[in-house]
Amino acid sequence: MIKVNLLPVKKKKKARPLPAFLIVTIGIAFAAVATMIYLNFFFQGRVAARKAKVADNDRMLGELAKKIKAVEDFEKLNADFQKRKEIIEQLGKNKTLPVKVLDEVSRLLPDGVWLTAMNINGSDLALTCTAFNNTDVVNFVNNLKGSSLLTDVFLQESVQATATGLSTYNFKIICKVKS
Repeated sequence: MIKVNLLPVKKKKKARPLPAFLIVTIGIAFAAVATMIYLNFFFQGRVAARKAKVADNDRMLGELAKKIKAVEDFEKLNADFQKRKEIIEQLGKNKTLPVKVLDEVSRLLPDGVWLTAMNINGSDLALTCTAFNNTDVVNFVNNLKGSSLLTDVFLQESVQATATGLSTYNFKIICKVKS
């Protein structure tokens, strides 16, 4: 027997294919999203690497700053040591200077002149003396000018005075001591 279907049958419509521009737009959108995700991960990785490098550089700068501070402290200590050393050497060199100057002055002191005061301040020498006459004063000044230890000899003042009934000359001489 043959069966005949008399009921109306709905025909299924064929699915229409998506238009090409819609497929291209979806593809482009998908590619753009995928590219943005890739670039996001790529740049986040680079930023993290740069941050790590900056942190490493900051750590190295801290270490170098400590080393620079240590070097500066050492240089300061070395400069202080050099100053102290120079002072000690200068004191050692100058400790015999007053003895040499006194020996030189006493060797050059003529008869009739006596030394009443001697003041050494650095390289400056001030002598206060008394003599019986002006000739002795001039002889002493000339002797000092001929000295190999003294320079710039200058008779600062000469005053006639009377001491115990005798006429004397009190005079002051300033000069420089050669190093």
